[in-house]
Parts: sequence; C-alpha cells; structure tokens
Amino acid sequence: MDIYKAVVRPLLFTLVKTDPEWLHNQTINTLSSLSNVSSHQVARWLDSQLQKSLCLYDTRLEQNLSGVNFPNPVGLAAGFDKDGVGSSIWSNFGFGFAELGTITYYSQSGNPSPRLFRLPLDQAVLNRMGFNNSGAAAMATKLTSLSQEKPSSIPIGINLGKSKITPLEAAAEDYLQSFRLLKDLGDYFVVNVSSPNTPGLRSLQDATMLSQILEVLQRENTSKKPLFVKIAPDLEWQAISDIINLAKTYKLAGLIATNTTISREGLKTQIIEKTGKTPQEEAGGISGAPLRQRSTEVIRFIYQQTQGEIPIIGVGGIFTAEDAWEKITAGASLIQTYTGWIYEGPMMVRRILTGLLAKLEENGLNSISEAVGMGNK
Repeated sequence: MDIYKAVVRPLLFTLVKTDPEWLHNQTINTLSSLSNVSSHQVARWLDSQLQKSLCLYDTRLEQNLSGVNFPNPVGLAAGFDKDGVGSSIWSNFGFGFAELGTITYYSQSGNPSPRLFRLPLDQAVLNRMGFNNSGAAAMATKLTSLSQEKPSSIPIGINLGKSKITPLEAAAEDYLQSFRLLKDLGDYFVVNVSSPNTPGLRSLQDATMLSQILEVLQRENTSKKPLFVKIAPDLEWQAISDIINLAKTYKLAGLIATNTTISREGLKTQIIEKTGKTPQEEAGGISGAPLRQRSTEVIRFIYQQTQGEIPIIGVGGIFTAEDAWEKITAGASLIQTYTGWIYEGPMMVRRILTGLLAKLEENGLNSISEAVGMGNK
C-alpha cells in the first residue's frame, strides 16, 4: 500500500486542508535542515533508507546530453526548490537530475498571497507565485557551501528569470548578472521567459528580445555550460518555430517544453474554496494533468521540426510511467515533474522508472535513448 496516497495526501489535502504554500515551505525547511546536518549519523542513515526505498539504478536509463551524464530521465522541475536548499539530497528521492529556481538577480518576495491553489478534481495546481526567491547571490553562497559539504550526485540545473523591478529593455543584463554569479555552480542553465506570473515576461519569447538575452549569455558562457530555453504551451506554432531557429543559431543545448498554461479550458473545478472565485477569475498558471496533452503536442512539434536534432526536456502532466513514456516517445530525452510528485508522493519516481524499464523490454529496446521520438518514426 502507498501510505502517502492512502493516508497522508487525504489527511493534508482534505481533512486538515493545509495551505499549499505553508506545506511547501515546511517541506523545504525540512530538506534544508537535512542538508545542513548531512554529516550526522542519523542523517546518513536516513539518506541510505531513502535510497533503498525510492531509488532505482539501471544503466538502460542513463543518457549523456551535452557532456552531462543523467543517471535516469526523471527530474525535479523548477519551482519546487527555488533557492537550492535541497540540492544535495534530491538524488535520495530517485530523481536523475534537479532544476533549481527560478532564481532572479534581485531577491524578491513574489506576488501577494494567497498565490498557490490545489485543484484536486483536475489533478492540477494554479500558481501565481511570481518568482519569490532570495536572489542569485544568496543561491551562489548556498550552493558553494553545499557543494563543499556534500556535492550532489546528480546533475543540477539552474533556472534563471528576470527580476520584476528590471525593465523589459534591460532584461538581457539582468539574466547575465545572475548567470555570472552562478555559472560555475550548475551543470546546465535555463532561460525562463515563459512564466505567466511576472508582468511582460512572456514577451521575451519574441525572437528579437530572446536573441538579445541568448547573445549576452553565450558570450559569457566560456565554459560552454549547456543552455536551455523554457517555453510556454500557449505559443502559436510559428512562434515556436522562431525559437527553434534561435536555438540553432545560438547553439542551445535544447528546449524545455513546457511551462504552465494560462488556458482554463476543460477544468472541472468550479470554485476555488480559498477565494470563492472560479479558476477563470484567478490569475496564474495551471500545471498538472490539464497541461499533459498540450505539452506533448509541443514536444512532438519541436522533435518533428528539428528531426530530433535539438534535445527536449518534457514537462507537464506527468504522473505515471505511461505519461512519461508518451513524452519520451514524442521526442523528449528527459522529463520533469512537480505537480505530479505532489499528488503521487515520494514513490512516484521509482514507479515511473520501473514502468519505463518494462516499456523498454516490451519494445525490445536496450536503452531509454532508443525510445526518444520513437512515436514519430
């Protein structure tokens, strides 16, 4: 029996009705405490128990992208560990990589509360957090300290966003300043121009604006760290094609498809209890199951347009091995989860990896890389 799904989730979501942001902060604080006592005997014992229960190692799941070795294709999406406090222990939960942030150059408190809502009927989350984080300098200090005490055993990505106080015309410099502080501390980097919760941010997906950001970052990127761009699911196909062309021009490591959606189509939730309003009346992005189909369509489009030459990290609505397999066979080399992990619990990653291995055997494949884009062939 999965205790989380049978007991813990109903208790937290339905009976106690804990505030999602409060619960998230408590989880992050606990992870931070575990990281800070990583040398303690109890912490080491806990690490080993988590690894035994939640991790699965198999060489068929390994991939190497842009010189970075990923032990398995399932990663933690940006948004959960905004300041990188748990970067040294995400591997204990079975993840093959973890993406920190979104981080901005200036620290910022984000949007007013309430700003995070569960939509259980839709297996979804609505958020308008607004890039709340401690700033790039604070993350650099934290990651430097953690890397000295207990280096991460999995690749760590850093998701970069624009500070709210920075004008759009100065966005490139803002991203550059964050990158300069963090470029030696991440295994790959992501330019986030697709969150719906920072005013005007999505306009930076325009080819002209985005090219300015990529130009300054790649000029600074002398160590050739893999650089990705994260795009919105709500873009028109031509806009996605423009970004694909930029990815080729600036030799990006790949694209991340996709961020949250501003669409409210097909939602079952009528009223958000916390505010008494409909989801249509609430600002913010939707993640989880409602995003699943559209994100897969975007992945498939990118793969087909590039003939698989640009790696894709797929994210949006991944709860099961079937969901993961669908993304991978559509063209994603790696996948990420956040909302699914909240609903499915700590055992989710191991269940997905077990299911992916079964899929490889069913299809007579020797490695997960052979499955990438298989649905398009």
